[in-house]
Order: sequence, then C-alpha cells, then structure tokens
Amino acid sequence: MKNFIFIPAFLFFTPQSISSQVLRQPLSAIYLGLGAYSTQQEDAFSYLNNQAALAEIKKVAIGIYGERRFSLVATSLYGATVAIPTKNGNFGINMIYTGFKNYTENQVGLAYALSLGKMIDVGAQFNYYGYNVPTYASNAAINFEIGTIVHLTDKLNIGMHVYNPVGGNFTKTDEKLTYAYTVGLGYDLSDNFFVSTEIVKEEIFPVSFNAGFQYRFMHQFFVRSGIVSATSTWYAGVGVSWSNFRLDITGSYHPQLGLSPGLFLIMNFEKPVITFSNE
Repeated sequence: MKNFIFIPAFLFFTPQSISSQVLRQPLSAIYLGLGAYSTQQEDAFSYLNNQAALAEIKKVAIGIYGERRFSLVATSLYGATVAIPTKNGNFGINMIYTGFKNYTENQVGLAYALSLGKMIDVGAQFNYYGYNVPTYASNAAINFEIGTIVHLTDKLNIGMHVYNPVGGNFTKTDEKLTYAYTVGLGYDLSDNFFVSTEIVKEEIFPVSFNAGFQYRFMHQFFVRSGIVSATSTWYAGVGVSWSNFRLDITGSYHPQLGLSPGLFLIMNFEKPVITFSNE
C-alpha cells in the first residue's frame, strides 16, 4: 500500500522538464523558521525563513533536524544549520538532504547578515542545489535569496524576503528554480509568547498565508503550532530546553499525503567559537 502512496509523493517532488521548480524545503519549514520575526525567540533555524534574522543571533548555535516526510523512509529529509556571530556581522551555514538510493536532492547555503542600526537588519544567502537520479540524470543550480527585517518597536517586527529573484538556472537542462516573495510580521506579546504571519507568493502558485505561534511556559517548555494555507497543512510541536540545549518533537499533517513527524535539536554556546575582526 505504501508503494502506491509513494508514487504521487515522489512525482510531486521529482524534478520535471518544465520551466520552474517548487521550492526545496521541509514540509515543516515554517515551523523551523517561525522565530524569524521575533526579537525574543530567535534560534539557529530562524534565518531559514529570512536571512536578516541571523543578525539577531548573539551566541554560536548549531541545529539539527530530521523529518520523515509523509511517514515514508524514502522521502525522509535531514537538515543542519550553524549560526556564528562576529564583530563584522553574522554568518550562517545550512545543509538539506532528502531522498533514497534511487533519487536524492541536496542543498548547501551560505548566509550573511548585518544590523544597520537598531531598527534594520539585512541578510543574504547563496545556495547550491543539486539532484541525482542514478544511471538517468543529475543536475545542479546556484541561486540566492535576500531579506530585510524592520524593528518597528521592541515587540513588533516586519520584514520582506525574496527567494531566487534572478538566476537559478540548471546547468544541463532548461529547468529553472522558481522565485518567491514573502512579507512577514511578528509580534512578541510577552517574553514567553509571540505570533507570526507570512504572505508568500511563489511563481506559478496561488498566494499562501502562513501563521503560527510559540508559547514558552515554566521557562523550559515550548509549544508551537500553525497552518500553511496553500496546502492546508497543519504543523505543531512541543519542546524542552535545558542548559544550552533545546529538543523539539514536531509534526505536520497534509490532508492527502498524511503525517510528517520530525525531530530537531538546537545547541547554543556561550562564547563564539570563531570570530572575525579587522583589528
């Protein structure tokens, strides 16, 4: 039975010979990057939604994520991210891998963000994306994304993110990664609770409205939840923090393809491991 379920899932995510491709990201990507528009709850994954959020990271942070997409081993996805604050801006490295022996996708991103005063943060990221179908085809593309966040008040933040504004062409075919524009808004109602919304317009797809919240209680337990309107996908998760670690159990539910459970771990370090300075 799972083989029949896997066929439409595989076709949906497999590159086709058309002019554009869907974004490569975890189904729970909005869960991972929910803290992008918060000044109280940012973490190692926040900048995946908007690279400008990287500018607010104060400690070296490492994040690891795994997701069993649609509960199938063959479509499992794994990711890792590193955020490094320095005196000359903050750097980030992130990697995503998905697939099985007959089909794989991978992406490596290098990000940089900088605060332009107290109100504005800007960031950018360059990506190398590739896919491989053994004995059949392999291809790769390079693209970039940029973002900015404006801190209207200590609690209210608004931003814009652009994915693949130009380029994104594959080297061996006429395929091209799609472009997408996002406007996001976040509000920290308190030190323990915030809400975030995004409006996303991806090239040939309808506008998507993404919304979510995070609540931290007893100083060490977290709850996150939200919805992605374009696919009617719900996501939720619970987490616990201790010392410099945080562990979340996540899940998203697609009405046709089912449940995608996930797990991510964040590690923070009190002092930067690497610093860059002109002095």
